[in-house]
Amino acid sequence: MEKSRMKKLVSEIDKIEFTREEKEKHQGSFINLPCGETHYEMAGDGEAVVLVHGYATPYFIYDKIFAFLVGKGYKVIRYDLLGRGLSERVAGDYTPDLFARQLKELTEALIPGEKFYLFGTSMGGAVVTAYAAKHPQNIKKLFLLAPAGMEFKAPLYMKMAKKKGLGELMFATLGGKLLLNGSCSELIHCPQARDYYLEKFAECARYKGFLKATLSSLRNTILRPDITVPNYIQTAKNGVSLCTIWGTADKTMPYYQSAQLKSIFPDMHFYTFQNSGHIFLYDEGERTCEIIIKELETAECAEK
Repeated sequence: MEKSRMKKLVSEIDKIEFTREEKEKHQGSFINLPCGETHYEMAGDGEAVVLVHGYATPYFIYDKIFAFLVGKGYKVIRYDLLGRGLSERVAGDYTPDLFARQLKELTEALIPGEKFYLFGTSMGGAVVTAYAAKHPQNIKKLFLLAPAGMEFKAPLYMKMAKKKGLGELMFATLGGKLLLNGSCSELIHCPQARDYYLEKFAECARYKGFLKATLSSLRNTILRPDITVPNYIQTAKNGVSLCTIWGTADKTMPYYQSAQLKSIFPDMHFYTFQNSGHIFLYDEGERTCEIIIKELETAECAEK
């Protein structure tokens, strides 16, 4: 991408009001939930699958998995978490409980009474386990893709962002550039998709409230293992079946965190992707889908 285009994308982050006219420029559906208006896409028939994205990149990160599962005969839902994508920038703290409430309200509205397969990538792992800790009866199987929520050594910028005042200043001046550049920094195997990825990310990050929401999510979810780890432990106690995939070259949620996850879920199906980064679900979509369909078919056989 040319520097001039990149500079323009950065300059527009968190600058545009999300008006009705802006909303009409985008695809997907919108639903008014008690927790906030949510942007989503649902397609296909058959057993239900729900895909929960991570910290900053909205639901397009599931492009390849969404299309694959719809093609395999599943009914698939993906949506934007509150505060990012095209979902509402609500007031208040962006906690695991808030995101779990959004997931509960959305599934009750779109697939009432149905059990479903649930996926969470990155911060989405903290979201789906917050949900699973309270509603295990609704989950057929849980899939975690390089999940956040384990105890980890936070990088300096995260420690700085945690401090009141300093975090607001840092996000106001550098947040847009850091998040945009970081969104595709781990595209290892398909670097040719970088421009598309940047454009898609910036398309939604341009709407006001994005930086405030991501800063709050960092403080109240990513950097709160005192909240997130107990949710993982409760999910395991609830007997939720789990499959996890993690890349050894992950720089965002480093692979060493998998040791703690394994201690919580000793019986989970765990797959290591050698030399894969944090967004392998997009970067290596075909490889990821091979594991997913094998696990889904095995779960279906076990139910019969």
